[in-house]
Amino acid sequence: MRPRLLLFTRTTDYRHDSIPAGVAMVQAIGAEDGFGVDAHEDPTAFEQANLKRYDLVIWLATCGAILTEPQRDAFEGWLKAGGAFAGIHSATASEYDWPAFEAIIGARLDNHPKPQRARISVEDRDHPSTCHLEPTWQWDDEWYNFRANPRGRVRVLATVDEATYTGGEMGSDHPIAWCGRYGDGHSWYTALGHAIEAYHDPVFAEHVRGGINSLVRGGSWP
Repeated sequence: MRPRLLLFTRTTDYRHDSIPAGVAMVQAIGAEDGFGVDAHEDPTAFEQANLKRYDLVIWLATCGAILTEPQRDAFEGWLKAGGAFAGIHSATASEYDWPAFEAIIGARLDNHPKPQRARISVEDRDHPSTCHLEPTWQWDDEWYNFRANPRGRVRVLATVDEATYTGGEMGSDHPIAWCGRYGDGHSWYTALGHAIEAYHDPVFAEHVRGGINSLVRGGSWP
């Protein structure tokens, strides 16, 4: 049976106009790699019986409070028991009043400067989401400042060099992509993906494809 992904894009706060392009990109990855992709914004998908259908849950550009308490509990239990979760861009701006979510995703968005070009340093080129990248990568995006550095709780894959743009507030160690564990479950997150153009970029698509495959195709990362 082919793996099945739940792609969730619900927002109750800021909504990115890049969401349709992001959905199309993930659906294309699914078609190419043999995944079924259910893309919608219905939070009732996070009921325990329904979550059992999925190998991976992706939150793409979600924002705000998007689940009820029972749905949070069901999702957390599913992940702890061996589920897999991927977050893209503003997934870290979701569920601020759910304490467990910071441990699930690794960090929470604090603020960001205007979109601009910066240099990414690829710290871990062994991971499927970064193995195709050169040691440095020039990229245009919103560079998220997080409330706390996730290093030490996650495996950092890439950082952004604050000397190459304005508005960075995290100093010399500014992670922007990582993977982690939550109970027996696995997670992957990238802060990239603000603009529509990102989802038409083949290098970014391979970044996301690698994140998805690292969680769905076996392989224990970390």
